[in-house]
Amino acid sequence: MILTDFLPPKRDRSWDFARQVGVTHAIVRCHPRDTGLNPPWDLDALRSVQRQFADAGLTLAGLEGDEFDMRRIKLGLDGRDEDLALYCRMLRNMGELGIPLLCYNFMATIGWCRTHTHVPTRGGALTNRFQLSALDPHPVAPEDRVTEEKLWENYTYFLRAVLPAAEQAGVKLGLHPDDPPLSPLRGVGRIFSDPAGFARALALSDSPSHRITFCQANFKAMGCDIPSAARRFADRIAFVHFRDIEGPATDFTETFHDAGPTDMPAMLRLYHEIGFRGPIRVDHVPSLAGEEDLPHGYAYLGRLFAIGYMKGILDTAHIPYS
Repeated sequence: MILTDFLPPKRDRSWDFARQVGVTHAIVRCHPRDTGLNPPWDLDALRSVQRQFADAGLTLAGLEGDEFDMRRIKLGLDGRDEDLALYCRMLRNMGELGIPLLCYNFMATIGWCRTHTHVPTRGGALTNRFQLSALDPHPVAPEDRVTEEKLWENYTYFLRAVLPAAEQAGVKLGLHPDDPPLSPLRGVGRIFSDPAGFARALALSDSPSHRITFCQANFKAMGCDIPSAARRFADRIAFVHFRDIEGPATDFTETFHDAGPTDMPAMLRLYHEIGFRGPIRVDHVPSLAGEEDLPHGYAYLGRLFAIGYMKGILDTAHIPYS
Protein backbone atom coordinates (compact mmCIF):
# COMPACT_ATOMS: atom_id res chain seq x y z
CA MET A 1 0.00 0.00 0.00
CA ILE A 2 0.99 3.60 -0.47
CA LEU A 3 0.53 5.72 2.65
CA THR A 4 -0.79 9.16 1.76
CA ASP A 5 -2.09 12.19 3.59
CA PHE A 6 -4.62 14.76 2.42
CA LEU A 7 -2.59 17.95 2.52
CA PRO A 8 -3.30 21.57 1.62
CA PRO A 9 -1.74 22.81 -1.64
CA LYS A 10 0.08 25.56 0.24
CA ARG A 11 2.78 24.41 2.61
CA ASP A 12 2.02 24.41 6.32
CA ARG A 13 3.06 22.32 9.32
CA SER A 14 1.04 19.34 8.10
CA TRP A 15 3.55 18.84 5.29
CA ASP A 16 6.39 18.58 7.79
CA PHE A 17 4.36 16.39 10.14
CA ALA A 18 3.56 14.00 7.28
CA ARG A 19 7.21 13.58 6.38
CA GLN A 20 8.24 13.27 10.02
CA VAL A 21 5.86 10.35 10.61
CA GLY A 22 6.98 8.60 7.44
CA VAL A 23 4.36 9.61 4.86
CA THR A 24 5.93 10.26 1.47
CA HIS A 25 2.89 10.74 -0.79
CA ALA A 26 0.36 13.57 -0.84
CA ILE A 27 -3.25 13.83 -1.95
CA VAL A 28 -4.43 17.39 -2.62
CA ARG A 29 -7.32 19.48 -3.86
CA CYS A 30 -6.20 22.07 -6.38
CA HIS A 31 -9.30 24.25 -6.51
CA PRO A 32 -8.34 27.91 -7.09
CA ARG A 33 -9.72 28.93 -3.69
CA ASP A 34 -7.13 26.61 -2.13
CA THR A 35 -4.16 27.29 -4.39
CA GLY A 36 -4.60 30.91 -5.43
CA LEU A 37 -3.76 29.65 -8.91
CA ASN A 38 -5.73 28.58 -11.94
CA PRO A 39 -7.53 25.23 -11.74
CA PRO A 40 -5.46 22.17 -12.68
CA TRP A 41 -6.65 22.31 -16.27
CA ASP A 42 -3.80 24.86 -16.39
CA LEU A 43 -0.66 22.76 -16.74
CA ASP A 44 1.61 25.37 -15.20
CA ALA A 45 -0.64 25.70 -12.14
CA LEU A 46 -0.69 21.95 -11.55
CA ARG A 47 3.05 21.65 -12.17
CA SER A 48 3.67 24.41 -9.62
CA VAL A 49 1.79 22.51 -6.91
CA GLN A 50 3.56 19.27 -7.79
CA ARG A 51 6.98 20.95 -7.62
CA GLN A 52 6.26 22.44 -4.20
CA PHE A 53 5.47 18.99 -2.84
CA ALA A 54 8.55 17.52 -4.50
CA ASP A 55 10.72 20.21 -2.92
CA ALA A 56 9.31 19.14 0.45
CA GLY A 57 10.12 15.47 -0.19
CA LEU A 58 6.54 14.47 -1.06
CA THR A 59 5.27 12.77 -4.20
CA LEU A 60 1.92 14.06 -5.45
CA ALA A 61 -0.05 10.80 -5.72
CA GLY A 62 -3.45 12.19 -6.63
CA LEU A 63 -6.07 14.90 -6.63
CA GLU A 64 -9.24 14.71 -4.58
CA GLY A 65 -12.54 16.57 -4.70
CA ASP A 66 -14.01 19.12 -7.09
CA GLU A 67 -11.01 20.82 -8.67
CA PHE A 68 -13.15 23.59 -10.15
CA ASP A 69 -16.86 24.47 -10.29
CA MET A 70 -18.70 21.26 -11.26
CA ARG A 71 -22.23 22.65 -10.96
CA ARG A 72 -23.02 22.66 -14.67
CA ILE A 73 -21.64 19.13 -15.10
CA LYS A 74 -23.52 17.64 -12.17
CA LEU A 75 -26.81 19.43 -12.81
CA GLY A 76 -26.63 19.00 -16.58
CA LEU A 77 -26.81 22.71 -17.36
CA ASP A 78 -25.88 24.67 -20.44
CA GLY A 79 -22.13 25.05 -20.59
CA ARG A 80 -21.29 21.61 -19.26
CA ASP A 81 -19.56 20.61 -22.49
CA GLU A 82 -17.11 23.48 -22.05
CA ASP A 83 -16.52 22.35 -18.46
CA LEU A 84 -16.06 18.74 -19.54
CA ALA A 85 -13.45 19.86 -22.07
CA LEU A 86 -11.56 21.52 -19.21
CA TYR A 87 -11.94 18.36 -17.11
CA CYS A 88 -10.38 16.32 -19.91
CA ARG A 89 -7.57 18.84 -20.21
CA MET A 90 -6.96 18.43 -16.47
CA LEU A 91 -6.72 14.66 -16.93
CA ARG A 92 -4.22 15.08 -19.76
CA ASN A 93 -2.16 17.36 -17.54
CA MET A 94 -2.21 14.77 -14.78
CA GLY A 95 -0.99 12.16 -17.24
CA GLU A 96 1.79 14.41 -18.49
CA LEU A 97 2.97 15.04 -14.92
CA GLY A 98 2.59 11.43 -13.79
CA ILE A 99 -0.20 12.03 -11.25
CA PRO A 100 -2.11 8.73 -11.39
CA LEU A 101 -5.28 9.24 -9.33
CA LEU A 102 -8.33 11.50 -9.25
CA CYS A 103 -10.76 10.88 -6.40
CA TYR A 104 -14.05 12.49 -7.39
CA ASN A 105 -17.67 12.54 -6.28
CA PHE A 106 -20.96 13.18 -8.03
CA MET A 107 -22.85 14.90 -5.23
CA ALA A 108 -24.79 17.81 -6.73
CA THR A 109 -25.40 21.04 -4.77
CA ILE A 110 -24.89 19.43 -1.34
CA GLY A 111 -21.57 17.69 -0.87
CA TRP A 112 -20.01 16.43 2.36
CA CYS A 113 -22.58 17.29 5.02
CA ARG A 114 -22.50 17.32 8.83
CA THR A 115 -24.98 18.92 11.20
CA HIS A 116 -22.66 19.13 14.23
CA THR A 117 -18.91 19.77 14.09
CA HIS A 118 -17.95 20.18 17.76
CA VAL A 119 -19.24 17.00 19.41
CA PRO A 120 -17.29 16.01 22.55
CA THR A 121 -15.75 12.57 22.43
CA ARG A 122 -12.93 10.78 24.30
CA GLY A 123 -11.07 13.05 26.68
CA GLY A 124 -12.90 16.13 25.44
CA ALA A 125 -11.70 15.86 21.83
CA LEU A 126 -14.19 17.20 19.30
CA THR A 127 -15.65 15.24 16.43
CA ASN A 128 -18.36 15.47 13.75
CA ARG A 129 -21.91 14.18 13.67
CA PHE A 130 -24.65 13.96 11.07
CA GLN A 131 -28.21 13.87 12.35
CA LEU A 132 -30.92 13.91 9.69
CA SER A 133 -33.47 15.25 12.16
CA ALA A 134 -31.24 18.31 12.71
CA LEU A 135 -30.77 19.08 9.01
CA ASP A 136 -32.57 22.10 7.59
CA PRO A 137 -35.78 20.52 6.24
CA HIS A 138 -36.38 23.19 3.60
CA PRO A 139 -35.51 22.19 0.02
CA VAL A 140 -32.75 24.06 -1.74
CA ALA A 141 -33.67 26.48 -4.53
CA PRO A 142 -35.47 24.78 -7.44
CA GLU A 143 -32.62 25.52 -9.85
CA ASP A 144 -30.23 23.61 -7.57
CA ARG A 145 -32.32 20.44 -7.30
CA VAL A 146 -31.95 17.31 -9.37
CA THR A 147 -33.78 13.99 -9.37
CA GLU A 148 -31.96 10.69 -9.08
CA GLU A 149 -33.03 9.80 -12.62
CA LYS A 150 -31.64 13.03 -14.03
CA LEU A 151 -28.45 12.66 -11.98
CA TRP A 152 -27.91 9.22 -13.49
CA GLU A 153 -28.26 10.76 -16.95
CA ASN A 154 -25.76 13.46 -16.05
CA TYR A 155 -23.31 10.98 -14.54
CA THR A 156 -23.45 8.73 -17.59
CA TYR A 157 -22.87 11.75 -19.84
CA PHE A 158 -19.92 12.82 -17.68
CA LEU A 159 -18.35 9.38 -17.64
CA ARG A 160 -18.57 8.88 -21.38
CA ALA A 161 -16.99 12.28 -21.91
CA VAL A 162 -14.03 11.89 -19.55
CA LEU A 163 -13.12 8.20 -19.58
CA PRO A 164 -11.28 8.28 -22.94
CA ALA A 165 -9.10 11.13 -21.70
CA ALA A 166 -8.46 9.33 -18.40
CA GLU A 167 -7.47 6.14 -20.20
CA GLN A 168 -5.14 7.96 -22.54
CA ALA A 169 -3.54 9.77 -19.61
CA GLY A 170 -3.24 6.65 -17.47
CA VAL A 171 -5.28 8.23 -14.68
CA LYS A 172 -7.57 6.19 -12.42
CA LEU A 173 -10.87 7.85 -11.55
CA GLY A 174 -11.95 6.82 -8.05
CA LEU A 175 -15.66 7.47 -7.46
CA HIS A 176 -16.33 8.47 -3.84
CA PRO A 177 -19.63 7.60 -2.10
CA ASP A 178 -22.23 10.18 -1.15
CA ASP A 179 -21.53 11.46 2.35
CA PRO A 180 -23.88 10.95 4.08
CA PRO A 181 -25.24 8.13 1.90
CA LEU A 182 -28.84 9.34 1.84
CA SER A 183 -31.17 10.44 -0.94
CA PRO A 184 -32.67 12.91 -1.29
CA LEU A 185 -31.11 15.61 0.88
CA ARG A 186 -33.14 18.83 0.95
CA GLY A 187 -34.71 17.92 -2.36
CA VAL A 188 -31.45 16.95 -4.06
CA GLY A 189 -31.19 13.42 -5.40
CA ARG A 190 -28.07 11.35 -4.69
CA ILE A 191 -27.17 8.13 -6.49
CA PHE A 192 -24.10 6.71 -4.78
CA SER A 193 -25.64 5.93 -1.43
CA ASP A 194 -25.69 2.13 -1.60
CA PRO A 195 -23.66 -0.71 -3.13
CA ALA A 196 -26.24 -1.11 -5.90
CA GLY A 197 -25.45 2.40 -7.11
CA PHE A 198 -21.77 1.54 -7.32
CA ALA A 199 -22.49 -1.71 -9.16
CA ARG A 200 -24.63 0.19 -11.64
CA ALA A 201 -21.92 2.81 -12.16
CA LEU A 202 -19.18 0.23 -12.67
CA ALA A 203 -21.35 -1.64 -15.17
CA LEU A 204 -21.26 1.42 -17.42
CA SER A 205 -17.68 0.67 -18.43
CA ASP A 206 -14.94 -1.87 -17.77
CA SER A 207 -12.27 0.73 -18.49
CA PRO A 208 -9.16 0.33 -16.31
CA SER A 209 -9.58 4.01 -15.46
CA HIS A 210 -13.12 3.53 -14.09
CA ARG A 211 -12.62 2.73 -10.40
CA ILE A 212 -13.97 3.60 -6.96
CA THR A 213 -12.71 5.16 -3.77
CA PHE A 214 -13.58 2.73 -1.01
CA CYS A 215 -14.44 5.05 1.88
CA GLN A 216 -15.13 2.33 4.40
CA ALA A 217 -17.13 4.46 6.85
CA ASN A 218 -19.52 5.48 4.09
CA PHE A 219 -20.10 1.84 3.19
CA LYS A 220 -20.70 1.12 6.86
CA ALA A 221 -23.26 3.94 6.98
CA MET A 222 -25.01 2.29 4.03
CA GLY A 223 -25.74 -0.61 6.37
CA CYS A 224 -23.72 -3.16 4.44
CA ASP A 225 -21.06 -5.53 5.71
CA ILE A 226 -17.82 -3.66 4.98
CA PRO A 227 -15.58 -6.71 4.37
CA SER A 228 -18.15 -8.15 1.96
CA ALA A 229 -18.38 -4.85 0.11
CA ALA A 230 -14.59 -4.61 -0.15
CA ARG A 231 -14.42 -8.12 -1.56
CA ARG A 232 -17.26 -7.37 -3.99
CA PHE A 233 -15.46 -4.38 -5.49
CA ALA A 234 -11.89 -5.58 -4.90
CA ASP A 235 -10.70 -5.37 -8.49
CA ARG A 236 -12.10 -1.86 -8.95
CA ILE A 237 -10.76 -0.14 -5.81
CA ALA A 238 -8.31 2.64 -6.70
CA PHE A 239 -8.09 4.38 -3.33
CA VAL A 240 -9.05 3.70 0.29
CA HIS A 241 -10.27 6.15 2.92
CA PHE A 242 -9.56 4.59 6.32
CA ARG A 243 -12.02 5.86 8.96
CA ASP A 244 -14.87 4.73 11.19
CA ILE A 245 -18.26 5.86 12.50
CA GLU A 246 -20.87 4.85 15.04
CA GLY A 247 -24.52 4.81 13.98
CA PRO A 248 -26.54 4.58 10.76
CA ALA A 249 -26.64 7.03 7.86
CA THR A 250 -29.46 9.02 9.47
CA ASP A 251 -27.55 9.61 12.73
CA PHE A 252 -23.85 8.86 12.96
CA THR A 253 -20.79 10.20 14.76
CA GLU A 254 -17.21 9.97 13.54
CA THR A 255 -14.87 8.15 15.91
CA PHE A 256 -11.22 7.91 16.76
CA HIS A 257 -9.66 5.26 14.56
CA ASP A 258 -9.11 2.98 17.57
CA ALA A 259 -12.51 3.56 19.20
CA GLY A 260 -15.17 2.72 16.61
CA PRO A 261 -17.08 -0.51 16.04
CA THR A 262 -15.14 -1.64 12.95
CA ASP A 263 -12.28 -4.12 13.28
CA MET A 264 -9.71 -1.80 11.76
CA PRO A 265 -6.75 -4.25 11.84
CA ALA A 266 -8.93 -6.81 10.06
CA MET A 267 -9.78 -4.26 7.35
CA LEU A 268 -6.13 -3.50 6.66
CA ARG A 269 -5.38 -7.21 6.48
CA LEU A 270 -8.32 -7.63 4.12
CA TYR A 271 -7.15 -4.89 1.78
CA HIS A 272 -3.80 -6.64 1.52
CA GLU A 273 -5.47 -10.03 1.05
CA ILE A 274 -7.64 -8.86 -1.87
CA GLY A 275 -4.59 -7.45 -3.62
CA PHE A 276 -5.02 -3.75 -2.99
CA ARG A 277 -1.66 -2.04 -3.43
CA GLY A 278 -2.78 1.52 -4.11
CA PRO A 279 -2.93 4.71 -2.05
CA ILE A 280 -4.66 4.77 1.33
CA ARG A 281 -5.17 7.62 3.75
CA VAL A 282 -6.70 8.25 7.16
CA ASP A 283 -9.75 10.47 7.08
CA HIS A 284 -11.96 12.62 9.34
CA VAL A 285 -10.18 12.64 12.68
CA PRO A 286 -11.29 14.26 15.94
CA SER A 287 -9.69 17.58 16.93
CA LEU A 288 -7.47 17.27 19.99
CA ALA A 289 -6.82 19.84 22.70
CA GLY A 290 -5.66 23.20 21.36
CA GLU A 291 -6.85 22.46 17.82
CA GLU A 292 -10.55 23.08 18.26
CA ASP A 293 -10.56 25.92 15.73
CA LEU A 294 -8.73 24.07 12.95
CA PRO A 295 -10.74 22.61 10.03
CA HIS A 296 -12.98 19.94 11.56
CA GLY A 297 -11.87 16.46 10.61
CA TYR A 298 -8.41 17.61 9.48
CA ALA A 299 -6.58 18.97 12.52
CA TYR A 300 -2.93 17.99 12.88
CA LEU A 301 -2.73 15.93 16.07
CA GLY A 302 -5.66 13.64 15.31
CA ARG A 303 -4.20 12.78 11.93
CA LEU A 304 -0.79 12.06 13.43
CA PHE A 305 -2.41 9.69 15.92
CA ALA A 306 -4.41 7.97 13.17
CA ILE A 307 -1.41 7.60 10.87
CA GLY A 308 0.67 6.13 13.69
CA TYR A 309 -2.16 3.76 14.57
CA MET A 310 -2.43 2.60 10.94
CA LYS A 311 1.34 2.16 10.59
CA GLY A 312 1.44 0.13 13.79
CA ILE A 313 -1.18 -2.25 12.43
CA LEU A 314 0.59 -2.59 9.10
CA ASP A 315 3.93 -3.29 10.77
CA THR A 316 2.44 -5.82 13.17
CA ALA A 317 0.68 -7.61 10.32
CA HIS A 318 3.85 -7.48 8.16
CA ILE A 319 1.97 -5.67 5.41
CA PRO A 320 4.43 -3.77 3.21
CA TYR A 321 3.81 -0.12 2.48
CA SER A 322 5.66 2.84 1.08
